[in-house]
Amino acid sequence: MPAGSSPTTAATPRRRDPDRAERILAAAARLIANRGFHAVGMAEIGAEAGIVGSGIYRHFASKEAILVALLDRGMTRLETGAAAALAAATSDRETLSMLVKDHITVAVEHGAELAVYHREVHTLPEEERRVLRRRQRHHVEDWVHALAPLRPDLADGELRVLVHACVGAIQSTLFFRSGLAPERLEALLTDIAHGCLGVDPA
Repeated sequence: MPAGSSPTTAATPRRRDPDRAERILAAAARLIANRGFHAVGMAEIGAEAGIVGSGIYRHFASKEAILVALLDRGMTRLETGAAAALAAATSDRETLSMLVKDHITVAVEHGAELAVYHREVHTLPEEERRVLRRRQRHHVEDWVHALAPLRPDLADGELRVLVHACVGAIQSTLFFRSGLAPERLEALLTDIAHGCLGVDPA
């Protein structure tokens, strides 16, 4: 044993940075949203996250694993918000308004993640893509169930068209820079989203 060392110091395990995986995912989202999955390398993701490229492999086995985790996290954000809306709202109108508000918040605050979802979902392995698409359909059904009592004039297929139009309008902001303050952007998107659904905000 080298001089000055002790059994206690020698046995102390190396601590991992608990935020490192989050930094990797955030860096990957920014780079892939701007340049595409195939144009970004692991070393670039590491540099963007402030981590040596080889350090990424302690958290993710491959670049594909980063993409799977990134898209899973984006979908989980939407599912968590929807679950909170369904649990807290006291009416269908309030549920719908809360779903709109949460989706706008995710689009404004985590736009890179949603942009990667749109552009790279086809890059996922087939099984992961199938699971993600199924989760997306279930999420849309939460909206449809809240909208249906408010729009009894519409058939199921028509309700789904409105929900997809609403979500598409919100997410259209992912692909250009509006230059608007977040508060103003959120207010405009709220009006547009409710307009697509044909329902006044709660």
